[in-house]
Amino acid sequence: MNFSELFKLSGLLGRFSPDGRCLASCVQYRLVVRDANTLQILQLYTCLDQIQHIEWSSDSLFILCAMYKRGIVQVWSLEQPDWHCKIDEGSAGLVASCWSPDGRHILNTTEFHLRITVWSLCMKSVSYIKYPKACQQGIAFTKDGRYMAVAERRDCKDFISIFVCSDWQLLRHFDTETQDLFGIEWAPNGCVLAAWDTCLEYKMLLYSLDGRLLSTYQAYEWSLGIKSVAWSPSSQFLAIGSYDEKVRILNHVTWKKITEFEHPATVASSKTIVYKEVEKSPSVETERLSFPPARALASSLFSTQSKYDVSQVPVSLQYIKPAADRANPKMGIGMVAFSPDNCFLATRNDNIPNAVWIWDIQKLKLCVVLEQLCAIQSFQWDPRQPRLALCTGNSKVYLWSPAGCVSVQVPMEGDFQIVALSWHSSGDSMVLLSKDNFCVCYLEREEV
Repeated sequence: MNFSELFKLSGLLGRFSPDGRCLASCVQYRLVVRDANTLQILQLYTCLDQIQHIEWSSDSLFILCAMYKRGIVQVWSLEQPDWHCKIDEGSAGLVASCWSPDGRHILNTTEFHLRITVWSLCMKSVSYIKYPKACQQGIAFTKDGRYMAVAERRDCKDFISIFVCSDWQLLRHFDTETQDLFGIEWAPNGCVLAAWDTCLEYKMLLYSLDGRLLSTYQAYEWSLGIKSVAWSPSSQFLAIGSYDEKVRILNHVTWKKITEFEHPATVASSKTIVYKEVEKSPSVETERLSFPPARALASSLFSTQSKYDVSQVPVSLQYIKPAADRANPKMGIGMVAFSPDNCFLATRNDNIPNAVWIWDIQKLKLCVVLEQLCAIQSFQWDPRQPRLALCTGNSKVYLWSPAGCVSVQVPMEGDFQIVALSWHSSGDSMVLLSKDNFCVCYLEREEV
């Protein structure tokens, strides 16, 4: 495993292009585009204000930079560096901006969610979508890019509108049986739309493309409900993470629950492997010591390395009791992600923030728990194989695959606290992000 040097970064804005050729990063108001392999700077763009959001177009030819404070979006072209586009929402303000799947339209959501403005880069035309709902996940595109669903709120009722992305014509408009619609997400095959209610009401609704209600799922009543949702890549399973510390798996035939995964503080099954991260001080040969020590040696002398030990079950995990008198309690299943081959599901129970649970979807049982020394900040599956990368806010990156797991110290001087990571589309590298810096980690094919 090799690491690049550190580069400056702001706002955790570092993204590989969809085609994998480029890496875009932001430093205040500057956008830097590098070659993904050599990290040589290809383009340097200067925006009008501090960048708060960046997004590549689907064909990797354009980059959108949103400056929400100023209500401005700037678009830059990689093919024609002299061309650029500026969209100013003016007094309407701006709270969100994204590309359409064709990479030639930009959707801007104005302040107070008064409307979504659809700007065409080719035709220079503008369309409006009224009454978008202010919720966590209010716009969803099908994977093939043909349809868009928008959550709406009008006359104190929730609605969903489905648009055809080629001409932005309304295909279907229907009301939903929700008290306060919280999010929508298409199945990867584009046939089913999942819509779920606020955490105060446990309700999952599944709609067909023509707006028919296929099924309603409610696990329990009178308690905090759904916290996280994930479709399997094959569209066969829908995983619902709830505040009661369980993940429920629905199947795509009957939309009924086929199993539920509990996340207890004690792992008791002898069939579950528990990897526990343990710290060890590095041993240095005294002959190599000089005073003052060489810089590379000095950084390794004072950094603690870590490795994984296999714990004997039963294992008690560090459990945190949430504060009942605070808003947004740290409890329930906050992170859920399927592996690209549909074989595994990774979850994090926010009551046990230091552990990642990995479930075998074929056998519908827990196969591995990774117990870290610090709280899990982020995890993401390799897009090409069942390999999970995670970070815990220190200078290490952790990898798990069915062959085992490994802890790798990033060899950097100074404080490099990794709080987010993102895989390259090939699975051969990933970008590791801290608050002020980023580096690229290159993996060999045969590694864990």
